Amino acid sequence: MARKYSKHGPYDDLDHEEKAPEVAVPCWLCGRPTGKTIIWHHPVPKSRGGRDVVPMHSICQQTLIANFSNSELQRHGTDVEALLANPNLRKFVDWVAKKDPDFTAAIARKQR
Repeated sequence: MARKYSKHGPYDDLDHEEKAPEVAVPCWLCGRPTGKTIIWHHPVPKSRGGRDVVPMHSICQQTLIANFSNSELQRHGTDVEALLANPNLRKFVDWVAKKDPDFTAAIARKQR
């Protein structure tokens, strides 16, 4: 039968060091600080040979995928300014700039 309480006491008392506050990582696309959830996105898709990952909000990643195909993302690579030249993406980034870091919403279908 399992013990009701640990015979060594609670584990949270073992760490007495003060932890420094975590620094929010900026989103690769919109530049806002990331919230609790960080998506590690491949700017160049893995299917196209991409290995590097960048931190993003989930809503930013969903919008990026909805507006660009894998071949377009491969052409742009890690050039954010080239991606932001797209009017749909620029409109999205301007809109989401005023939102909370953990903001999420439904994204429209891929526009092909």
